[in-house]
Amino acid sequence: MNATIKTDSVWFTTKGQVVIPAWLRKQFHIEAGTKAVVQATVDGILLKPVTAALIKHGRGIVKRKPVDLPLAAEWAEHEKEEQELEERHAR
Repeated sequence: MNATIKTDSVWFTTKGQVVIPAWLRKQFHIEAGTKAVVQATVDGILLKPVTAALIKHGRGIVKRKPVDLPLAAEWAEHEKEEQELEERHAR
């Protein structure tokens, strides 16, 4: 993505909706139904679209611990750990 420094104006509706300009939708690959994360910052409102490209880029960042057990055995182990935690907290 190129770092285009360009500004535009938008208007909020009575429902708080806003239309993102077409050039920004194209630049950030925003399509109908794209979700976004909204964050309050010291500079204002930050809107981060969650696009397929972003998801693909983030894949593999959080790795699951390797498991050599079949799913049923893994689930049984998980249940055992949960039961032990519940018993510990009940004391």
